[in-house]
Amino acid sequence: MAESIASRASGPRAIRHDRPNIMVVCVDQMRGDALSSAGHPVVRTPHLDELAGEGTRYARAYSATPTCVPARVGLFTGQSQERHGRYGYREGVPFADAHPVTMQAVLREHGYQTQAIGKMHVFPERSRCGFDDVRLHDGFLHFSRRYGGRNLAAHDDYLAWLRRQPEVGPDADGFGDGVGPNSMVAVPWTLPERLHPTNWVAQETVDWLARRDPTVPFFCYVSFHRPHAPFNPPRWAFDQYLHGPRTEPPRGDWIDDFAEFRRDDHHQTVMGRLDPQTRHRAVAGYHGNISHLDLQINRIREALADHELLDDTVIIFTSDHGEMLGDHDMYRKSVGYEGSARVPLIVRPAPRFSPEAPRGQVRSEVTELRDIAPTVLEFAGVAAPPSMDGASLAPGAVGGEVARWRDHLHGEHVHFDQSLQWVTDGRRKFLWASAKGIEQFFDLEADPHELHNLIDDPARSDEIALWRRRLVDDLTGREEGFVADAALVPGRAVRTERSDIAALADAWPG
Repeated sequence: MAESIASRASGPRAIRHDRPNIMVVCVDQMRGDALSSAGHPVVRTPHLDELAGEGTRYARAYSATPTCVPARVGLFTGQSQERHGRYGYREGVPFADAHPVTMQAVLREHGYQTQAIGKMHVFPERSRCGFDDVRLHDGFLHFSRRYGGRNLAAHDDYLAWLRRQPEVGPDADGFGDGVGPNSMVAVPWTLPERLHPTNWVAQETVDWLARRDPTVPFFCYVSFHRPHAPFNPPRWAFDQYLHGPRTEPPRGDWIDDFAEFRRDDHHQTVMGRLDPQTRHRAVAGYHGNISHLDLQINRIREALADHELLDDTVIIFTSDHGEMLGDHDMYRKSVGYEGSARVPLIVRPAPRFSPEAPRGQVRSEVTELRDIAPTVLEFAGVAAPPSMDGASLAPGAVGGEVARWRDHLHGEHVHFDQSLQWVTDGRRKFLWASAKGIEQFFDLEADPHELHNLIDDPARSDEIALWRRRLVDDLTGREEGFVADAALVPGRAVRTERSDIAALADAWPG
């Protein structure tokens, strides 16, 4: 009997399924250029680089509505903002009523165990949105703090766990060091590293892999709150960038277009200039958050290997949006410029199911978060529902032929008291600000940092007219009235969501 038990124990532990496991790792506010494999001169991401080397990195990936709430709607539903109807940042919209069809719900209907760990940023906070279960950490919990009766531990599993730890006690808050969730003030993490929310999300994922149902394939959504502020990584991660050289951010010849929104030397500014020391510390904290994440993602990768799941699991890595980090004197997100709107995107197929998939491939199609849901479903062998208008990246990621792709992407967000609209193919970009009708045009191939607005260049007039027509076509029929007589109309009132979505929020009984 002892020999029989030993023999079984030394054999394979993982049950092989005829469909791959799928893990989507979504971090918060990570710029598309913040990978060493993408050529970043400072930040080091060796483990994400390894993942990219095993799969495909999409160099022109974007978030069409670059803030947390609408970006995650697009990711979960596989829809453009034209379909899901969320154009800006507004909490308090009941997710299930507004967006009943999600990739995780479809997978659940087709036999997958579905688990979310980390940030959801939906309403009500404990909505599962199609997942079997959610282990939740949503960050600062803005909406709950203001309108939810401050029972924060009921809305956040990390905070409930943190308060049980002997180092902190029952009154702990994840922001006990006073560093704000949208502040450019940066300090090292003041508690033991194991208590950091980045470590918590990784540990919860490792634990869940051990207790999942092994008889069915899984879909696991792992969502880290960092590198979003607060910029408070562990000291080792902070110090490795703090002692590096100071750099000046790119500043375009057009930044006075938004001068009325400047607040210089304000720690939560969205438009303004910070003193060099404060910005340097913010950059060090931001990059430190990324290096910390990189290691914790490797923890999850090693756990997949420990359970003999690595070869059977598709891994997709992305972010909900970027961070301006001082580019053009802007901070945070919401704008259509590269620092805010471009995101990292890596698709690593499961080697057992796609043994011929190219390794280390870099593709140039203009992609968006809406493309992740149909990609996930295609890897699972499940047809995407008609509500999804994203396009699957799976054929290109496994080395197959790609059907005709979109010729451009339309993005937008309400910001600076107006609607900021943009269209791009990753090579050119046309932007329009609705309040005064400000127009900008950038050649991203020649000018990747968007330093020179070419809108008045007569040599570009035909090209600019083409891109302006594309935006006109994308906005024709919108209820705000952004287009009339085939021309863009400035000064219209703006919405953060379509009127039918707003009605759901206004009618919510809570």
